[in-house]
Amino acid sequence: MRHDSPPHLLYVAWGFAPSRSGGAYRLLATANAFARQGWDVTVLTVEREIFQRSTGIDPSLEARVDPRVRIERIPFPHEETNLDLRAWGAFRAHAPELWNGWKAWQTSRVFPEPRYGLWKPELEKAAARIHSERPVSLTIGSGNPNVVHTAGFHLHERAGVPYVMDYRDTWQLDMYSGRRTMTDRTPGAVWERRLIESADEVWFVNEPIAAWHRDLYPGSAGKISVVSNGFDPEFVGVPTPPRPDRDRGLVLGNIGTMTSQTPIRQLVDGWITARDRGRLLSDRIDLYGYLGHQGDDEGRVLEQVARVSDGSVAYRGAVSKATIAEVYARLDALILPLGTSRFMTSGKVFEYMSTGLPIVSVHDPVNAVSDTLRGYPGWVPAASLEAGDIADALIRATEAAATQTLADREAARAWAQRYERSQILDPIATRWREALAARSAA
Repeated sequence: MRHDSPPHLLYVAWGFAPSRSGGAYRLLATANAFARQGWDVTVLTVEREIFQRSTGIDPSLEARVDPRVRIERIPFPHEETNLDLRAWGAFRAHAPELWNGWKAWQTSRVFPEPRYGLWKPELEKAAARIHSERPVSLTIGSGNPNVVHTAGFHLHERAGVPYVMDYRDTWQLDMYSGRRTMTDRTPGAVWERRLIESADEVWFVNEPIAAWHRDLYPGSAGKISVVSNGFDPEFVGVPTPPRPDRDRGLVLGNIGTMTSQTPIRQLVDGWITARDRGRLLSDRIDLYGYLGHQGDDEGRVLEQVARVSDGSVAYRGAVSKATIAEVYARLDALILPLGTSRFMTSGKVFEYMSTGLPIVSVHDPVNAVSDTLRGYPGWVPAASLEAGDIADALIRATEAAATQTLADREAARAWAQRYERSQILDPIATRWREALAARSAA
């Protein structure tokens, strides 16, 4: 590579736009940040149809990809995600459990990750081809799935290309129980150790997760760091003035995928408790987002909504990123319901903070997100997930929202500015560019 040519990033990401998966925004922001800092960026991902069949898509995200970013969409073995019975062979149709077992065995022989492991040969072949066409300076794989890291490992072994492992989720850590899910001899654990030991950097989204992995891999502790999630100002815009008719009733909102781990039942219990006290009688809660990762309402959200007979809690459907700023402008306070885990950090909390609105934490105080929110003006944490404590927090949040000014929101946004994606990602892109230039000059 010539010294005056821009460095080339190979960014490997399964759930890239237009996927609507929870990590899609981090992927999009990372690719765009490196392009903005003068890198040639190639994204290696799967075909759009895979997302249409599995996680669903948000077409508005594709328009947000920096035009300088090249996207390489390669085949992904997707038989297990194909639920069209007409496309099933006789073996799968007549013995689906046996077929699933056979497919799992076949996958484990290639890479020990159910459903995704068979992608490894395609990744390695594509990475080698891209490197031959335009030498790769750095590879970043953003998991999950964890198979994405094998592309960087392959180029490192073959051509000495440095690579970074960016974890949005963890491989061996159960986020809710805090227990390790593998032993040292488990194939997945063997692979993770091999990958981490040869990687140049390993990123996690918060300090509790990073510390857990430093303890597991003490020899690689120096390369493990935190690269936090953040918010994208182009999606949320600037803080908006309070609604002129909020004196007729406040609107609290939750935006995000709601699963079986999301404490919607507890939220509704708290809401009913507050109203039984004679409070929040003119106010309402609007819930936005997908019902389960597969749209199956695994958390029985609609059932919980129906418990509030006067309609003061309503499900409003999913929201595209293109219209999310309009939804925030209709709300007076935000609700953050999360499952209990000291390792849990919600990507949504950063976007919430960017609005400057009061935020009601409906989660156990042990959650790592409490550390993120501590110091944010307008943060109203529930003391516990008991109905009375949630009711107290909801009441305090409405009191704050009723008198909040635009200046208050702007001050809260200024505090949250440290979490703007460019503040987090641009320095990394610059640091790596300078490091590679120094290597070339040596």
